[in-house]
Amino acid sequence: MHLRSTLVSASVMALVAGGALAEELTIATVNNSDMIIMQELSSKWEEATGNTLNWVVLEENVLRQRVTTDIATNGGSFDIVTIGAYEAPIWGAQGWLVALDDLGDAYNYDDIFEPVLNGLSADGTLYAVPFYAESSFTFYRKDLFDAAGVELPDGQMTYDQFAEIVAKVHDPDNGVFGTCQRGKAGWGENMAFVGPLVNAFGGRWFDMDWKPTIDSDAWHNAVTYYVDLMNEFGPPGATANGHNENRALFADGKCATWVDATSAAGYIFNPDESSVADKTDFFQAPKQVTDKGTGWFWAWALAIPKSSQKADAAKNFLAWSTSEDYVNLVGETKGWVAAPPGTRKSTYENQAYLDAAPFAKTVENSILAANPADATLEPVPYTGVQFVAIPEFQGIGNYVGQQIAAALAGQMTVDEALKNSQQFAEREMAKAGYPK
Repeated sequence: MHLRSTLVSASVMALVAGGALAEELTIATVNNSDMIIMQELSSKWEEATGNTLNWVVLEENVLRQRVTTDIATNGGSFDIVTIGAYEAPIWGAQGWLVALDDLGDAYNYDDIFEPVLNGLSADGTLYAVPFYAESSFTFYRKDLFDAAGVELPDGQMTYDQFAEIVAKVHDPDNGVFGTCQRGKAGWGENMAFVGPLVNAFGGRWFDMDWKPTIDSDAWHNAVTYYVDLMNEFGPPGATANGHNENRALFADGKCATWVDATSAAGYIFNPDESSVADKTDFFQAPKQVTDKGTGWFWAWALAIPKSSQKADAAKNFLAWSTSEDYVNLVGETKGWVAAPPGTRKSTYENQAYLDAAPFAKTVENSILAANPADATLEPVPYTGVQFVAIPEFQGIGNYVGQQIAAALAGQMTVDEALKNSQQFAEREMAKAGYPK
């Protein structure tokens, strides 16, 4: 048990002591609970170093747009940016990010799970450091399942079985919807759910010749399932709901099931944040014709743009905010259930965390089991579970997400959405010169 609840530890101070004093760093980040905690606790780092942080906190889609534009144009607006396992290797390889292999022995790189390090690296160089990592699983209300007489099948259920269960626990007259899934358009919003759903139905983004396959039967079956499920058993106005909105709905007792990020468990199981903390359990994200690629892999991480003039001070903050000592600081001040998950082996060897987080081992196993190099039933030329690790995917994924959101809202049919998406993807890939 560490006893550093109100102090910046000696080992981390050794990392930050060499930084330039009286620097103001501008950090762009996402408006999720883990980063809100980091923003609050960062005052300890500011007091210890004399540096200050100017936080620019943005909704996920807006963050991606702002940061991508600034990085690509060498704008220099930010000294630290919040990015993920999609951007880090691509932007690192393009020379847009500062390498982060030199944070010192005290940082203990060996403590970080290897898949997380690999997901944030390019050609063996680390370009972002993780503050949490995640796969996905299904949150569900035990009390509602028991009341409806629902028994979970042995092993990983299919999406057909999931729909049958959702129908049994759907109770809108009492303010409980059978399921809440992401509907807000964006490659990292609705497509984070739809992508693994397509994998489960046997689909893929591209064939081995880089030809888009969005108009395939597998895509049609998956997206039709999604639209029908949400229209029949989801909350109204679902196209406005992304991760944060659904997390709030579930925590407020409005959803019987929710397939989403394992990292949300620290919020849902926290009685200070969630009204259903003692009524919730979890099971594996469903499969359908295959179990490949049904649980996503993601890491939110911090990186330093090459355009920053304050890289040394920025590295010092990264060394503090993604360290083992920071994980312990969160656990001791905010409760161990809220500790950043999925990045460090030491977290999963800490008995205080294991006692507070019933989901801990499931999350660890899910992250280690996710295989971005083998996430589809049929062979593909790309890596990635819920995204495709090529620069063109951001634009394609956003467009497809918009089309599927329009189908969910009843503004077009699924056929029209997928036809439009196929044509757009074909144009973008031809413009980019694929196959390369």
